[in-house]
Amino acid sequence: MTTDGEKRTAKRAMVGRLSWGLADQAASSMTNFAVGIYVARSLGLTAFGVFSLAWLTYGVVLNVSRGLATDPLVVRFSGVPAASWRTAAARSSGAALGIGAALGVVCLLVGLGLGGRVGPAFVCLGVALPALLLQDAWRFAFFAAGSGRKAFANDVVWGVALVPAMVVAAHVGTVAAFLLAWGASAAVAAGYGCLQSGIRPRPTRARGWLREQRDLGYRYLVENVSLSGASQLRAYGLGVIVGVGAVGAVRGAELLLGPFLALLMGLSLVTVAEAARVLRQAPHRLSKFCLFLGGGQAAAALLWGAALLLMPDRAGEFVLGDVWNSASELIVPATLGVAGAGLGSGAAAGLRALAAARRSLRCQLFASACYVGGGLGGAAVAGTVGSAWGVAAATVCASAVWWLQLRSALHESHHHSIPEVRTS
Repeated sequence: MTTDGEKRTAKRAMVGRLSWGLADQAASSMTNFAVGIYVARSLGLTAFGVFSLAWLTYGVVLNVSRGLATDPLVVRFSGVPAASWRTAAARSSGAALGIGAALGVVCLLVGLGLGGRVGPAFVCLGVALPALLLQDAWRFAFFAAGSGRKAFANDVVWGVALVPAMVVAAHVGTVAAFLLAWGASAAVAAGYGCLQSGIRPRPTRARGWLREQRDLGYRYLVENVSLSGASQLRAYGLGVIVGVGAVGAVRGAELLLGPFLALLMGLSLVTVAEAARVLRQAPHRLSKFCLFLGGGQAAAALLWGAALLLMPDRAGEFVLGDVWNSASELIVPATLGVAGAGLGSGAAAGLRALAAARRSLRCQLFASACYVGGGLGGAAVAGTVGSAWGVAAATVCASAVWWLQLRSALHESHHHSIPEVRTS
C-alpha cells in the first residue's frame, strides 16, 4: 500500500519532470520565436513567406520522424530500466537520422526542380534535415528517460549556436543562408546530444525498429503527417487564393503566439511520457491530469492573446517590421485557435498514453480535414482574415472530438488491464 510520504515523493518527482519539460519547451519556443522574428525583420514579407513554406515543410518531415521513430519510444520506453532505454534510444535516434537523410534527398531534388525563389530554400532544407531530426530525437529520448534537464541543456546549446549562425546569415541576406544557419546550429546540438547520452545512433538498426513498432508507428505517422500536412495544404492553398504575402501574414501571427505554438508542437516530449507514468501508477488520475494539462494551456494562450491586443503598433512593428500590419489583424482568431488546440492536446496526451492509436488517428484525421476546410473555405470567402477565423472554428470543434474520444477510451480501459511496459 502506498504511504503518504511515497505519494508526496512521487508528486515532487512528477512536478520536477514537468518543470524541466516546461523549461525545455520555453527554450525551444524562444529559439523558434527568435529565428522567426529575426528572419521576418531581415527579409520582408514576400521572402519571409518563402521561408515559412520551408519551415512548414520541415514540420511535415519532423512529424514523419516523430510518428515512426520517437513517439513509440516515449509511449513504450518511458520509465523502463536504463539498459532497455539505451538500446531503444540508439535504434530510435538511428531511425530519425535515416528518415532525415532520405527525406532530405527528396527535398533537395524538389528544390533543384523548382528553381526560382522557392527552389534554393528547399535545397538548403534538405541539407539541414538530418541534423534537425536527430536533435529532436534526443529530446524525446531524454524525456522518456525522465531526464528533462538534459533536453533543456541541449536546446540551450542549440540557441547559443544559433546566435553567430544567424549573424552570418544576416550578412548574406537570403532565405537559403538563414536555413543553412538554422541547420548548422542544429548539428551542433545533435552532436552534443550524442555526448550527453553516451549513445551512438544506429541507422543500421532502423529497419528493425520500424518493423517492431509498426502497430503504433504507422498510425502515429498518419496522425502526425495529417496534422502538419494540413498546415502545409492550407499554406499552399492560401498562397494560391490570396498570395504568398498572406502566408507570411499568417506566419507572423503564429510568431506572436510562438511560445504556445511551440509548446503544442513539442507537447508529446513531456506530457505523453508523464501521462504514461500516471496511467501505470494511478490510472484513476489520468483524466484529471489531462484536463489540468489542456485547460492550463488554453487559459495561458487566452491570456497571452489578450496581452497581444494591448500591444502598441510601434512595439509590433519593432518585433515584426513590415509583417506587423497584416499579422495584427489575425491576433483574435489565431488566439482562439491556439486555445482550442491547447485544450484538445490534453486529451490527445491521454489517448497516446493509453496507446489508443485508432482513436487518436480518427480524431486527428477529423481535425485535419476541418483545419484545411475551414482555412481554405474562409480564405475563399474573406481572404486572410477569413482563413484565420475558419481555422479557429475548426480547432475548437476538433478539441471537443478529442475529449469525447478520451472519455470513451477511459471507459474501455476499465475493462482491460493496463498496458505493460516493454523492456526489450
